Amino acid sequence: MDDNRRNILKGMTAMAAASVSGIATAKSKAYDPAARYELKVSEVPFRKNAQGRQLVARIYQPQGAGPFPVVLDLHGGAWQRKDRKAEEPLDRAIASSGLLVVAVDLTISGEAPYPAAVQDASYGVRWLKARAGEWQGDPSTLGLYGSSSGGHVAELLAMRPRDARYNAIPLPGGPDATIAYVATRSPISNTFARFQNAEARKRESMIKNNKTFFVPWDTIHESNPQEILERREQVTLLPLLIMQGALDDNVLPAAQEKFAATYKAAGGQVDFHVFPDSVHEWVAEPGPQTDRAREMVKAFIARNLKS
Repeated sequence: MDDNRRNILKGMTAMAAASVSGIATAKSKAYDPAARYELKVSEVPFRKNAQGRQLVARIYQPQGAGPFPVVLDLHGGAWQRKDRKAEEPLDRAIASSGLLVVAVDLTISGEAPYPAAVQDASYGVRWLKARAGEWQGDPSTLGLYGSSSGGHVAELLAMRPRDARYNAIPLPGGPDATIAYVATRSPISNTFARFQNAEARKRESMIKNNKTFFVPWDTIHESNPQEILERREQVTLLPLLIMQGALDDNVLPAAQEKFAATYKAAGGQVDFHVFPDSVHEWVAEPGPQTDRAREMVKAFIARNLKS
């Protein structure tokens, strides 16, 4: 990568970080991943989508003085199912270490195709920045956690925080959609490679999921994080954590490794970890690899809050 482009990308990343920290707020207390807090779990209306469905935010609030660092959780489900409760065990685990974790519903593809879910997530960033103080959160620290298709959405928001399409849902007087970092589990970092994998394995439901979400079909390329980097678009490159199962036959480890290498070559900071004996949704079951994933997310957040 040439020095001019590298300097542009670093400058954009610095501006994004400055924008995140520009919200007037009390400074977060030092985050200790080993800390333990009792949690209060509550739910509030998030927004009604264009189809009239009430989307809800689920709040995991540590019981303490705070203010606490803030994480917005974007659920997976192949863009066409699941909701804010999809990652509840992980959300509880990391929130109890002293993080305000908020998980939101996203519009699913049966309701509206791309970029509707990304628009919900962008609104969620701005909405949570504006309201984090109500739950003892520090909005200047806000980062994303995204799983599977939620990881795809998170990567798009991180790379294109000022995209007018993604920010189309207005929040009058609200902050911008910049974030501090992105942590992911099994993200769909190469949308077209995943579709090709579905075709090769003759998985009709997965093929249908893609064709329902990517309408018109060319958006599978336009919104492909791997291809965005290969096209050398001007993007923001934030610290990125990718946790990938070695036995994942949904998002293939080779495609994930290629994306991590491309992200790093473009000037981004990426922590890429492969989990042995782990399938696509390994964190759904208790076990040592699930415990490792939770600790890895907390450690990644702690490092980026200090930097």
